[in-house]
This record gives sequence, C-alpha cells and structure tokens, in this order.
Amino acid sequence: MKLDAGIGGIESAAQRAAEAEAAGYSGVFTAETGSDPFLPLLLAAESTERVDLVTAIAVAFARNPMTTAATSNDIHRASGGRFILGLGSQIKPHIERRLSMPWSKPAARMREFISALHAIWGCWNEGTKLDFRGDFYTHTLMTPFFNPGPNPHGRPKVYLAAVGDLMTAVAGEVADGILVHQFTTERYLREVTVPGLEKASSKVGRDAAKLDVVGPVFIVTGNDDAEREAADGFVRNQIAFYGSTPAYRPVLELHGWGDLQNELNTLSKQGEWVKMAALIDDEMLDAFAVVADSPADVAPARPGVAAAGTPTLAGDVRAAGHRGQPASVPPGASAAATQLVAGAGAARGRPAATGRRSSGPGHRRGRVRAE
Repeated sequence: MKLDAGIGGIESAAQRAAEAEAAGYSGVFTAETGSDPFLPLLLAAESTERVDLVTAIAVAFARNPMTTAATSNDIHRASGGRFILGLGSQIKPHIERRLSMPWSKPAARMREFISALHAIWGCWNEGTKLDFRGDFYTHTLMTPFFNPGPNPHGRPKVYLAAVGDLMTAVAGEVADGILVHQFTTERYLREVTVPGLEKASSKVGRDAAKLDVVGPVFIVTGNDDAEREAADGFVRNQIAFYGSTPAYRPVLELHGWGDLQNELNTLSKQGEWVKMAALIDDEMLDAFAVVADSPADVAPARPGVAAAGTPTLAGDVRAAGHRGQPASVPPGASAAATQLVAGAGAARGRPAATGRRSSGPGHRRGRVRAE
C-alpha cells in the first residue's frame, strides 16, 4: 500500500516533490488544469530519487501520439524509469472550443492513440519498423535522425481515465491501468467499472489482475468544525460540477438520480454554481465521499471504499491526497488517506500502510490506487 501526493503546477514543483519523498510518499502527480502536466514532473525528477511521477491526467486529444511518446520517453529516461503517463479524453466542448482540436468517437480514437504510442515506443526500443495506420492517426516514418534509440528503462506505463463502458473497455484492452474518475461511487465501481474492465481484458486475452487501478475518493473530514465545513462545501461543489456533465450521467442513473443531471447542466450554463451545490443532499454526499468526524475515523467510516474497485484484481492499494502539497497538506489529508488505505488493506488481508501528517488547513479529497 502506497501514499501519493499532488504537487500542483510548475512553481515550487521540485521542492514539493522533494518534500513528498522525504515525508514517505510513494509517488507524486500532476493534473492538466491551469498548468502543463509534464513540466512539473521533469523538475520533480531532478529533485527526487524514488517516487513515481504520474500525470493524472494529461489530455490525449490536445496532442498527437508522436509528441506524447517523445515527451513521455524523455521524462521516463530522466527519472530513471519512474514516469507513468496518465491520459484522459476531456470532453467535446473543451477539445473543440478551448483546445481547437478534432473530436469524434472518443473511445475508438483513444484506443488508436494508445496503440500508436506502443508502436512508436516499440520502434525506438525494439527496432521494429514504424508502420501504424489507423482511422485517426498514421505514423509510418521514423528516420535515424529523429529516433532517440532504446530507453534503458523501457517504455513508461500508460494509465487511462475512464467513466463510461466504452472508455473502460479501452483501458482493459490497451492500457496498463485505469484512472477511475473522482465522480464515482463504490456501487458504480463494483457493479459497472470493474466488471467492464475484466470483460474487456478477457476479450483480448489480457489478465485483468495485472492492471493497475487508480480510484479517487472524496474525503470530508477535519480536525474542527471549520475544517469539516470547508471540506463539506468543497466536495458538494465538486460533485455538482461533475454531475452537470452529460458524460457522467450513467453514475447518477445507477442510483436513480438521472434527472438531477439535467438540472445541474442547466444551472451550470447559467453560472449558478451555488445553487448547484445546494442540490447535493446528504445521501448523495455519502455515496460519493467518505464522511468522517476526524481523520482517524475515515477508515472505520467506509472500510470498503478503497478496495471496492479491486475485489478480484491483485496488487497493492495506493492512495493519494489530490490537492495536497507536502508543505501544506492538512492533518486531514495524508492522515485521512493513510487511514483509508489501512482500512482497505485490512479488508483485503494486507498490512496497513504508513504515512505522516503535515500541517495545514482542512482536507478536500484523496485517491486510492491498486497496482
């Protein structure tokens, strides 16, 4: 069982990564929100020796396979083989209107994207001829001048973010692991995601037990009322924000909340973010989040959450504070994630994880990962 930490954007990334490693974290990760996801990890590679370096996520459709393969290969080489490429599709409005890139058949396009990565890395590492021809991407030219040659650490792992059945199937077919979205409940994980992952892997002759599973978990806790109230408000806002996205409707429908998606979507277009959060009642909060009076109560509150997505998948449990920075991770962050992992480990007959508290304000959410 392992504990990871987010290091945020480019500023102080090297310092935050070094602090995370010194604090005992097993990995650090970045997200493509207000900052490039790759550059902070390159700085982290220079300031650390042990932790994994993960993009969670980099937007695949904002790039092409060749440039993504090159950047990933460089960070993997510079870090001594510690880079993990976490990819996501984003959604149509962002791809077309913000990033000015084409959007069509996202699952099929993603399958090709990852398959093309493997073909490119295979050309560089094994010397195979580059001859990838697909419906969305074509890579058939690789001259010696542009070939970096074999990476002594091989190719990096590829994780894929997925919510729906089609993208989950792609993860099972061609990725090394799945990044389960924050907008996921324990029930959805058990009844939809994991069975879909196993079915897809079996279909192509892969062993699902060898796939890594990354499962984010919202955590509402704190050391006093103010911290708990802040965490509660933040998580309700996040649930409402994600719930407004049509692509995530299946999660709500499984629980009988499908109609709420229409209302949230309408309010989001009106900019009514406060009204949206008010629609997230306690039942929904409990479904999406671990709610506990204190960090020490997190694992007893929901001991099965961390292991929910991995009842038949082998591997260690891995957790991470999504928004935490080692110098400012609150007592509710690393401690809550550690407690969650410990509870999951106990549920699966594994030894408890270890972690260390840091000082700071109240916690927002955590991530659980099985490898």
